[in-house]
Amino acid sequence: MDERPIREAAAAICVREGSSGEPEVLVVERSAQSRFLPGYIAFPGGAVEPEDASRASRWFGDVGNAYRATAIRELAEEVGLGVTGAGVIRASGLERIDEDPPDIGFAQEICRWVAPLEVPVRFDARYFAIRAGGQTDPVVDGREIARAWWTSPRALLSGWSDGEHKLYWPTWFTVGRLAECASGEDILALRFETREPTEHEQTTMPSHVMEQAP
Repeated sequence: MDERPIREAAAAICVREGSSGEPEVLVVERSAQSRFLPGYIAFPGGAVEPEDASRASRWFGDVGNAYRATAIRELAEEVGLGVTGAGVIRASGLERIDEDPPDIGFAQEICRWVAPLEVPVRFDARYFAIRAGGQTDPVVDGREIARAWWTSPRALLSGWSDGEHKLYWPTWFTVGRLAECASGEDILALRFETREPTEHEQTTMPSHVMEQAP
């Protein structure tokens, strides 16, 4: 029986309507110094911290929403965006969130990824979709994150196909589901079951998609 601990984590999928008519999501490129998947494209997110339970209590009145609090905290820390009762705003810290916490429905869980046993560092990650307005340009932390930008899921998959960037399996699969959505509202309403790659996918897709993160 595998006794390795599993790391709880959460990610924020910020969504807005793009000027081209397609929905856009906010993605980041992890820096070369990142402890997890350096150089990969991902959504803002990270491991649940012990303090996230108390943040969940302050923001949502329930310590059971620590995953949701983690996604919101990571969004502020990594790209300088705060999720408040007034919407998504520029905020590098958590003070504005403490002053005006969002309604619990502002961050909707759309999927959950649990890493299989063969992955060296296992995680149990929940992904939350968050509505954002047009004036929400990210500012990266310069440590874990090298850059951040808004893009349509379809454009992200096209860039991946052209070899411009790397996507780990959970991100690749999630982006594929987002690309099926015609609007931001569709993404916010999306709920789907995750899965591991088939044997055919494991042998035909680029190796970096299947890389087992150290």
